[in-house]
Amino acid sequence: MNGYLGEEIIDVKDTTYKDYTEKDWVLEYIMMYGGIDGAHHKDWLIDQIVHILKGAEIITKIAKWDNGHTEIRVSLGPPTHDYLKFVADYEVGEDGPNTYSYDEGIAP
Repeated sequence: MNGYLGEEIIDVKDTTYKDYTEKDWVLEYIMMYGGIDGAHHKDWLIDQIVHILKGAEIITKIAKWDNGHTEIRVSLGPPTHDYLKFVADYEVGEDGPNTYSYDEGIAP
């Protein structure tokens, strides 16, 4: 759309997501991104779910256009300590470090 004015961070409490639980966020991400083709996108979705389950901050922004149109956008904050530990623990298998690799995928 032409006339894009930009976006600004808003409090999630000021959105329709105000009562969302961790479970709701996981389901929301599955609804938003689960239908996108490509294994690398599915890997990304799984990674986003892990971020949510490991305490990622949910960031909500409102995007605005000069014609009055607005759109709520959702993203996740930086990796938490719990997320980083999960990934590190995942990569250690019976044969020691780097037995498995964790794939963060590619965002759609």
